[in-house]
Amino acid sequence: MMYTYLKNNKFSILTVLALAFLLSACGGGKKNKAYTSIQADESVKPSFMPVKGIRYTEVRRAFKNGVSFNNDGYQLEPEWHLSFLSDDSVNIYNPKRKMFVNAPLLFDHDSLFNVAWSWMRLRKLTRDSIIFQVMKVKGRKLNRDSSVVYMTLYADDYIKNKLHTDAATLMRPRRADTLFILNKAALASKDTSKAFSARDQAVLKSKTPLLTIKQIDPIAEDDQREGMNQDYMLPEYSITIKKAYDDFKYAFSVRIDADGSMHFLRSVNFMYEEFVASSNRAMKGIVDGYFKAYLNVKPGTTLGIPHSSFIIVNVVGAKKG
Repeated sequence: MMYTYLKNNKFSILTVLALAFLLSACGGGKKNKAYTSIQADESVKPSFMPVKGIRYTEVRRAFKNGVSFNNDGYQLEPEWHLSFLSDDSVNIYNPKRKMFVNAPLLFDHDSLFNVAWSWMRLRKLTRDSIIFQVMKVKGRKLNRDSSVVYMTLYADDYIKNKLHTDAATLMRPRRADTLFILNKAALASKDTSKAFSARDQAVLKSKTPLLTIKQIDPIAEDDQREGMNQDYMLPEYSITIKKAYDDFKYAFSVRIDADGSMHFLRSVNFMYEEFVASSNRAMKGIVDGYFKAYLNVKPGTTLGIPHSSFIIVNVVGAKKG
């Protein structure tokens, strides 16, 4: 009975075998297929062996809109220098230690890698360039909506011998960055609530021995030794005023406009409701009186563009001094 069935269905069986062979051949091809980009074929597991030993330098780090600044004024800066040693290790520059170190490279799935303890999605891989998408991971949960930062790395040889330039030139802010800051500065001049952090913070200098000022550095001493920069997002200052009208101590925020003028905003400390009005008057008086008389102020700038920004001041007044 089985012989009769095979004889009568010879064509169908041959067809099935042929299809199976073709599918097997396709599968084998995918196994040996080289990864180039996530758009080309997301199912192919990337391998870094084709680019083993090539030294790459990050030349651009930007948000999804192509701009390196966010609405608060924070600037993304390229800093990675790396080469792949294998499919499970990478040699990467550590800016804190100022040396190259070997770090693990772990593949998860869906072109997702943990590179030097950072989660990345590989968007493009060639001998000339690499594009990573920085992934936000909390616990074991991947937040795709918040993963809006992209890193572009070029091979050092590509930069030198094909583009005929250097990494520092490629890292410079682009026209899109300048237009973004110009627009934000214009908005801040019309609406003071739109003020944002200055990449080059405002400079405050005393005009008299009666006022001393010192910027508070929030970066720990250990981090300073390892090369971390002073935080520019919200500069904080300690100010002492001698021969003041009274003894006082306040901490409050100030807006510095593009013309260098200073404006009291609000206390940063809790106050009971019955003291709010009188304390606000006193703090506003300190800004309008002492600060304007005793300080020279250069406004904060971003990409050379002056704009409104914020600072925190801790002010101590001494009646005797």
